[in-house]
Amino acid sequence: MSAQKKSNLLAIIVMILLFGMISFVTNLASPMGDVLKNQFDVANWMGTLGVFANFIAYACMGIPAGNLLQKRGYKFTALAAVAVGFAGVGVQTIAGLLEGNTAFGVYLLGAFIAGFSMCMLNIVVNPMLNKLAGGGNRGNQLLQVGGSFNSFMGTAVIFLTGIFVPRIADAQIKQVFPLMFIALAIFAIAFIVIMFTNIPENPKVDAAKEKRSKYGPMSFRHFVLGAIAIFVYVGVEVGIPNVLQKWLQNGGLGANSDAETIASTVTATYWLLMFFGRLAGAALGAKVSAKSMLATVSTIGICLVLGAIFLDPATSVNLPVFMKTEGFGMAEVPINAALLVLCGLCTSVMWGGIFNLAVEGLGKYTERGSGIFMAMVCGGGILPLLQNGIVDMTESYLTSYWVIVAGLAFLLYYALIGSKNVNRDIPVE
Repeated sequence: MSAQKKSNLLAIIVMILLFGMISFVTNLASPMGDVLKNQFDVANWMGTLGVFANFIAYACMGIPAGNLLQKRGYKFTALAAVAVGFAGVGVQTIAGLLEGNTAFGVYLLGAFIAGFSMCMLNIVVNPMLNKLAGGGNRGNQLLQVGGSFNSFMGTAVIFLTGIFVPRIADAQIKQVFPLMFIALAIFAIAFIVIMFTNIPENPKVDAAKEKRSKYGPMSFRHFVLGAIAIFVYVGVEVGIPNVLQKWLQNGGLGANSDAETIASTVTATYWLLMFFGRLAGAALGAKVSAKSMLATVSTIGICLVLGAIFLDPATSVNLPVFMKTEGFGMAEVPINAALLVLCGLCTSVMWGGIFNLAVEGLGKYTERGSGIFMAMVCGGGILPLLQNGIVDMTESYLTSYWVIVAGLAFLLYYALIGSKNVNRDIPVE
């Protein structure tokens, strides 16, 4: 194996590990919303403010981080992102040592800082993996591999939270300290590994020449619609399990004494199916176009969510779960929950597909486009907030899933029509 190939392989491994870090820290915010809701006795939408703070940071940091990547390169941006992430999780940990509204505010500040880090890491990881694979179907394939590890870490953090917080009514931030310590350790190790890893950089672009160009990523219609699609997608991906877990914990499972643990396991199953879905996406990525993949899973997702909205929750099915009294076993859950869990197979391959379609043909504008793209990830905080607001207004968890149906309908439109590059006349070299 040549030195260049070895260097690329190590860079790919590092990028995939960073993909996992993104999911571990980001997914911790969702169950923490339930902890905040109960510890501080607030409404559903206020409990979701941790998720909102984490994702709204993308809107603030997306473009600056994209500019940082363009000026200082992949390695510097990755190191800065890891350092910021360590600080963010550290602040969240401090919140567990405080009391009252101060603790709530400090936790939200920590979630906001951690969101900066996740945005910066995403800006490094996505274009880098796409670049190392050579773009096209191969780029989509490698993004699905990274996404698989992302889903695995997302599954782990949701499952572990259910173990550390077995009774949600008595939940406290300090109960989740072990997961925060794990996150801090991951950041510290990642910083050292990245420091000594050779990461290929893009050639320097003449800043004066670049400034004179009248074009940019927003000159491409398919990129603009792709940025909107990523806003919608992340909101859909986060919103489905976020509301599902709250529903199961708050009456969806009836008077089951293991409701909190079962709810966490069922939600973790959603992320686990995303893991398997991304493995399948990686295997098929070189053979099936991102457009076909996105159109197919969007259509299936719409059908599953509509079924969850309209079917009678009294109809139950058995799912494998973890129960604090009996360990692993089968438990009855509403069929609606099972359908929403299956949506994990659909959302699993959407990120890589949308990113691949949106940056295809951007050439020298890819890095700047990645910053704009990441700013739109704030949808992961806004759409779940909207969903939880609908829950508070209607007192119906399932009614809020109309937001998900609308989002999936837009993703289907993007796959079929919006992803076509109609601006091929713009020079990108």
